[in-house]
Amino acid sequence: MQEQYPQKPGIDFILKQAFFYWNKTLVYQLLFSIIFLTVFFSALFFFAGLFGIWEYNRELQLALEKGFEQYVEKSQEIGKTKNAVYFVYSCFGIFAFLYPLNVGFFQIYRKIDLKESFGVNDLFAGYNGLNFFRYVSYFIFWFLVYLMIMQTLILPIIWVLGTLFVAPLMFFQNKTIFEGIALNWKALKMYFIEILVCTIVAVLFKYVGFAIFLVGALFTFPFWNAMIYSLYKIIFTEKT
Repeated sequence: MQEQYPQKPGIDFILKQAFFYWNKTLVYQLLFSIIFLTVFFSALFFFAGLFGIWEYNRELQLALEKGFEQYVEKSQEIGKTKNAVYFVYSCFGIFAFLYPLNVGFFQIYRKIDLKESFGVNDLFAGYNGLNFFRYVSYFIFWFLVYLMIMQTLILPIIWVLGTLFVAPLMFFQNKTIFEGIALNWKALKMYFIEILVCTIVAVLFKYVGFAIFLVGALFTFPFWNAMIYSLYKIIFTEKT
């Protein structure tokens, strides 16, 4: 498959497309959020108990009563313990395990374009066969790079924008991680304003649900995927 870059569409059109996909799949947005949050918090509490993280809370409370400096020192001390390190690794593993769940929306949105029926099983497309290992590997690579640059101000933003389309490129065009990144950068150079504005809108809308009694977040949390697909469909033309 090849990628072509057609005449630039208006940002309003891209946003309308994204909200169309999101509105068309509200039930699946809710299901995604329930599955994601249930698995995440269940695993989080399990590992917190396994590594004795709750026992550290009392120590932190006592340190805070003595002063903020003591609290910071105690936090740093706890953070260096073997159990705390294992717990952080476990949290990282939870996120990696859940990442392929996002990919299912790309299949659902494509079926909407093709006017094909879709179901709950499509939401788990990222877990089919080797897909699971591909997307988990990509997330691990992506997150490790993010950790290395997260203390800078601009680089994390650039990294997010520069890898925005890697997952759909891997899914629809069977690109490798580095092929996807290379194509993503080409698109970013040509559509920087469109990608930046739509990304900002997606982030704002994604978290605006938390301001609506938290319940709204169950519907807006996965909106990010609709925006990525809308941008991807406009920027990349697939040819066999």
